[in-house]
Amino acid sequence: MRYYLIAGEASGDLHASRLMRALKRQDPQAEFRFFGGDLMKAEGGHCVKHYRELAYMGIVPVLLHLPAILSGMAHCKRDISQWQPDVVILIDYPGFNLGMAKYVKTRRICPVYYYISPKIWAWKEYRIRDIRRYVDELFSILPFEVPFFEEKHHYPIHYVGNPTVEEVAHFKATWPARRAAFYEQNDLPSDRPLLALLAGSRRQEIKDNLPAMLQVADELSADYTVVVAGAPAIDRDYYARFMGGHCARVVYGQTYGLLCEAHAALVTSGTATLETALFRVPQVVCYETPLPAIIGRLRRHVLKVRYISLVNLIADREVVTELVADTFTLANIRTELRRILSGPSRAAMLQGYDEVARRLGDDCAPENAARIMRQLLDKSRQNP
Repeated sequence: MRYYLIAGEASGDLHASRLMRALKRQDPQAEFRFFGGDLMKAEGGHCVKHYRELAYMGIVPVLLHLPAILSGMAHCKRDISQWQPDVVILIDYPGFNLGMAKYVKTRRICPVYYYISPKIWAWKEYRIRDIRRYVDELFSILPFEVPFFEEKHHYPIHYVGNPTVEEVAHFKATWPARRAAFYEQNDLPSDRPLLALLAGSRRQEIKDNLPAMLQVADELSADYTVVVAGAPAIDRDYYARFMGGHCARVVYGQTYGLLCEAHAALVTSGTATLETALFRVPQVVCYETPLPAIIGRLRRHVLKVRYISLVNLIADREVVTELVADTFTLANIRTELRRILSGPSRAAMLQGYDEVARRLGDDCAPENAARIMRQLLDKSRQNP
């Protein structure tokens, strides 16, 4: 069968690549064409466009790059129409992907599956209308999404487990054999604890969050080696703009290795908060916004959930401290980071991580999703 996948950022590239691998086990004749990244390329098929060309966030960056985004959408539509896949599989990235879903369904090209559903439970809940109209099957990786979609909106979904659980477990099992090379290749001292800074995978996130992270981390550089997790799609020159005068270094494309060794971390909200928790690294979630005082007041009215980090959302309580908008200050980052370096706050957070892991379970998400997708596609062929 022909599978067309669309992923718009680094985490989507990872999850999509694992799904592709699982689909090949279910369908040895699988053909892939995709918008994605290097990990998807490694699984085979044809990369139509790399996600780095379209990964913009925030009102101003999106407006500045609107011609490129619109051109990318037009290119994607043409390519899908010409290739005529058996299914289009969307991975998160709703602003782009819901537009693709509408295009594919209104032209009756093929079924549309959504793997890693849009986070409409946080904001833009009205998107449920588009999901109903244009998405044939939705595959969830977060347990709290089941009651949201099925009970609140009466839209049946497939909960397949969380792929990050397996990804982290596999990496940890293979890490001892690679640990020495990690320190040697990155010229890191192995006799000092590491402090990890995960400032996001997009340029805007890095610009907003990394300077404050570095400033606070400098104060601990006498006791810790401060390491920035370099996102794979961001060039080294971009990080160099922020590193001058700071006691830190950048490790590129090796975030999991860094988290295996980190004693604590400052993390920008997103999948990275869950990854950090599964590696059992105490963290402070940091998310700077423009107009922080105004956003801080509006947050409770705009967001439909109490938390922004996946860790707290899954636990349904505050396991990790979230410093967002008006609470994102140097003083708060400094205080919260020092609290988790040792003592009862650190121990309590690690206990909270155990609760998150229990709630996620240990199902193999990509294998479950691939199996269900193949069954559904076979059924649709038998009953066109």
